[in-house]
Amino acid sequence: MSGWDEGAVFYSDQAQFPRGGPGGDPSADLTRHSALRKFKEFLRGFTGPTGDFPYRQALNTLPLLGFSLSLDLMPGSVSLVHNRDHVTVAIEDLDAFDAELSDKIRKSPADYLPLFETAAAEVLASLRSKVAGETGEMEEPVTGDVQIFLSSKENCLSMRSIGADYMSKLVKIAGITIAASRVKAKATHVTLLCKNCRSVKTVPCRPGLGGAIVPRSCDHVPQPGEEPCPLDPWIAVPDKSKYVDLQTLKLQENPEDVPTGELPRNMLLSVDRHLVQTIVPGTRLTVVGIYSVYQASANQKGAVGVKQPYIRVVGLEQSRDANSNGPSNFTLDEEMEFKEFAQRPDAYAKICSMIGPSIYGHSDVKKAIACLLFGGSKKRLPDGVRLRGDIHVLLLGDPSTAKSQFLKFVEKTAPIAVYTSGKGSSAAGLTASVIRDSSSREFYLEGGAMVLADGGVVCIDEFDKMRPEDRVAIHEAMEQQTISIAKAGITTVLNSRTSVLAAANPIAGRYDDLKTAQDNIDLQTTILSRFDLIFIVKDVRMYDQDKRIASHIIKVHASGAAASSKNTDASEGENWLKRYIEYCRVSCKPRLSEKAAEMLQNKYVEIRQKMRQQAHETGRAAAIPITVRQLEAIIRLSESLAKMRLTNVATPEHVEEAFRLFNVSTVDAARSGINEHLNLSPDIANEIKQAEAQIKRRMGIGSHISERRLIDELNRMGMNESIVRRALLIMHQRDEVEYKRERHVIVRKA
Repeated sequence: MSGWDEGAVFYSDQAQFPRGGPGGDPSADLTRHSALRKFKEFLRGFTGPTGDFPYRQALNTLPLLGFSLSLDLMPGSVSLVHNRDHVTVAIEDLDAFDAELSDKIRKSPADYLPLFETAAAEVLASLRSKVAGETGEMEEPVTGDVQIFLSSKENCLSMRSIGADYMSKLVKIAGITIAASRVKAKATHVTLLCKNCRSVKTVPCRPGLGGAIVPRSCDHVPQPGEEPCPLDPWIAVPDKSKYVDLQTLKLQENPEDVPTGELPRNMLLSVDRHLVQTIVPGTRLTVVGIYSVYQASANQKGAVGVKQPYIRVVGLEQSRDANSNGPSNFTLDEEMEFKEFAQRPDAYAKICSMIGPSIYGHSDVKKAIACLLFGGSKKRLPDGVRLRGDIHVLLLGDPSTAKSQFLKFVEKTAPIAVYTSGKGSSAAGLTASVIRDSSSREFYLEGGAMVLADGGVVCIDEFDKMRPEDRVAIHEAMEQQTISIAKAGITTVLNSRTSVLAAANPIAGRYDDLKTAQDNIDLQTTILSRFDLIFIVKDVRMYDQDKRIASHIIKVHASGAAASSKNTDASEGENWLKRYIEYCRVSCKPRLSEKAAEMLQNKYVEIRQKMRQQAHETGRAAAIPITVRQLEAIIRLSESLAKMRLTNVATPEHVEEAFRLFNVSTVDAARSGINEHLNLSPDIANEIKQAEAQIKRRMGIGSHISERRLIDELNRMGMNESIVRRALLIMHQRDEVEYKRERHVIVRKA
């Protein structure tokens, strides 16, 4: 990344004013004058499809008395926000008004855009009525510069196809911003002072990344006896120069546009004035800009003619599916359709059927993922404490049970999602890393996966393969929804309001029913308690089920579409689901009703009572304790179920379904394995003791034997195979024996 936002710059030799101005021929001056006149006519007289004057109205409603206006007069044509003097012009409107004018803008944007902005400022001054000054007299209103943004409906160019042919022309590209520099001050006019005669000269600076062309000599005519000014007498006076804000962004190709086996390319962007600090890293953008070049470094020897390309942005829009933090633009038809859909009695079942349509079965997992996508309601208490509304789900189980498929589906469907694999993720990559800028030698922060997915979902595959010290880094992000950084002199807190969907395998690769839940799950209790739902997905061998799954998979491969989607209607599909999720998350914030709250309270107390009773009877605590954290999980699930139906109140039915989901996931996970069966009858306990004695007699300390052979030998002595296996398991828990070679060989330790 070295040198991408350094100050060393170069300017292409394009005139500030095309072929006009001092010393130019009058015909060229006429061209510039006529272009200015045409731009004024366009802003004053262009009529929209409804017969209104969108650009004139836009200019007329530019900031007056501090009002903030946002006009959406034409789709993609006008956008005025936060009291700033800027107007967005659609190139298609210019085409319709005057094709020659739009052609000039496309081919020589650096020449004609300053004219367009001058025209806008003049039209704005003529549209304003006079205002009373301090003395009471009517004065002309002061109007600042107007910045023109261009928008276009043309198809985007590929970053790889932009070459020397596009130099100084208008281009349109799309991508993801991966870095944003600090805001710098860029001079528009530099004031120069002569060292000898103290005369002052103002030199215009070229826009974009570049500097002014400073004359070699002073214009001052020396008087008799006065010493003439030497060569290069000028020194810059920074205080008297004029500046605008400038920021550089780094735009990377969209992952779907990168050819197979290639690394993604990136492009440097330069944004100024009102576009500064509107974009955060991780946003998907579509950019209209002027393809230009700059000198990468001042000390580059020899290669004078080699320049670095960059794009000077003159218009940008965030992709609709990217950042859903702001108010999303839903049409009235869409809102009506969503509200109609939510009223359907089968809306919940319909949404769950849209989740992973190519995956057979796993209906409860699909319901849990639907809850995760919609999320509960965030709450902020009067004392400033934030309660999270995001739901975390852990899928734990055998290989080939579609865990990664679910993760990939959520990555495509959630409005904001980041997919990462456990083994390839470090703590800094998940949270935030501190990087030193190569040019300024200052440290700055670069957000990791959990910061980039703020307001969305992080999918972490192979969760069990992560190093424990990296896994600890996401504890704070999962419960407190923030990431605290204190390194290299930077102490800060970043937001990471994300849901986590993680997939993991048990310790031995497959789930072992002869082991307890704790022995199968190689994760600490601290991280397990942060997951609202923990699903144990087993690959059960059942003839009927296997036949149905095989038939479904063969149909999917044969037809290229899910066999279940025979009766698809227009409302289905990932894109529709994504928009519906976005709409529900923005417009619905449900709360528990009084009845539901009472029911929840009674159920929680009842479960705690059962747990206490069980602990008294067995003398052991439960594998997964039911605490207040689990109660909050059930509240969040109830709210997300209400959100799917666009209701503002979670009813007892929603609480009932949330409890059912909690029971089939987390509670079942706690009970799974041999854990429940260890409360043995005296006869079986006696048999297990005999089996232990026989195993110890058969194996000396330090000796090893094949498990199969040992079981066969004890079988011949009349012992039941399951009793022998239980005895081995209990000895393994007491650390008397250990397994080797993928559990085929047993070694006696004590």
